[in-house]
Amino acid sequence: MGIYQFEDLKRYNQILLVTGIIVIAFNLRAAITSVGPLANVIGDDLGLASWSVGILTSLPLIAFAVMSPVAPKLGNKFSNEIVLIAGMVVLLIGILARSVPMAVFLYGGTLLIGLGIAVSNVLLPGIIKERFPRRVPLMTSVYSVAMGLVAALASGVSIPLADKAGFGWEWSLAVWGIPALAGVIIWVYFVKRRRAANEVSVHYVAASDVRMWKSRLAWEVAIFLGLQALLYYVIIAWLPAILQDYGASSGTAGWMLSYAQFIGLPASLLPVLAGKFRSQSGLTVGICLLAAAGSAGLLFGQSNLIMIASVTLLGISTGGLFPLALSFLGMRTSDAQQAAELSGMAQALGYFLAALGPIIIGYLNDITSGWQMPLTMLLVISVLMAIVGYGAGRNRTVEDEFRDMSEREEEDPEVDMSSKDL
Repeated sequence: MGIYQFEDLKRYNQILLVTGIIVIAFNLRAAITSVGPLANVIGDDLGLASWSVGILTSLPLIAFAVMSPVAPKLGNKFSNEIVLIAGMVVLLIGILARSVPMAVFLYGGTLLIGLGIAVSNVLLPGIIKERFPRRVPLMTSVYSVAMGLVAALASGVSIPLADKAGFGWEWSLAVWGIPALAGVIIWVYFVKRRRAANEVSVHYVAASDVRMWKSRLAWEVAIFLGLQALLYYVIIAWLPAILQDYGASSGTAGWMLSYAQFIGLPASLLPVLAGKFRSQSGLTVGICLLAAAGSAGLLFGQSNLIMIASVTLLGISTGGLFPLALSFLGMRTSDAQQAAELSGMAQALGYFLAALGPIIIGYLNDITSGWQMPLTMLLVISVLMAIVGYGAGRNRTVEDEFRDMSEREEEDPEVDMSSKDL
């Protein structure tokens, strides 16, 4: 009987563990995507200029870039689970602070939200690598779908919650503290019952940041993640304006943005397919070319049919590229510590690029008074992403490159590995 009880407890913990990962995924975008529909209302209520309201989107991305290299070190020192809980607490505090109708709390809370999400963004791939070493593609798809679904939902329900439910913008944004609180509760359970939840002994070693930054494969993964993040956030920021230039109404343009996010949800399962191949290079290039085709359609097309087809291609490609990039953090590493270290490097670079993307695209629109140049840039970025993604998808790990580095250093100690590999 005791054996059956143990098996039941183990199964219960596995179910709760998957639930915990999904709940964390609920928090990775919703607090950001819920702001866009309310931006004008917030600006009018607090008397903010348009550029000041725009900071509410870029500030979390800057926080992502700053915090991403730090999170693996904190996870290495205190354990991934404890730091993950701390990130959820910071996120919860940020959400509540942002809901206070004062500019200082609005911006301060937004910064805390970015820091809290950054921790989860970086550590979750390492946790999945540790707890589901043989199910990395599947679990990456699971939390990518959960993240995308709630992100799209958050964009859609912000206005109804503020207006029809009578919450106002403050409580409409505060609602997203509920999944953050749920994440804290679930992961506190796993810290207290780690042995029951995961019957392996994990020994962390000091992170070798310098070595990771010397790996060509790590750079390919980092740049690939950065370019896909840039593409996604440019679409989030500017797709409605681009479609209005087509002649679509503001309401239609807004619904098309929601459509682009929802149509990409099935593509979040792409890592499951990718995991069946030894190399993901061909699959990665194919998805990047879909993004290129979508950008080209908006650049050269004129009809509504081409507009819808282009938005569909962009939605599918961005929906698939993000989870594919996340899966590389596990596929291209040998253990949970390396996954967290590569995740920190890749996301630091990635979100720095993502923060710049909407600003640069907006600037190009200002100086050219049109969307031809910005869309041309997106087309070029899609092609570059395919080139880098081909390298990131190779059947190889950073450990293989570290081993090669050591062998070459032993053969020729005078070789400057940093200049040779980069």
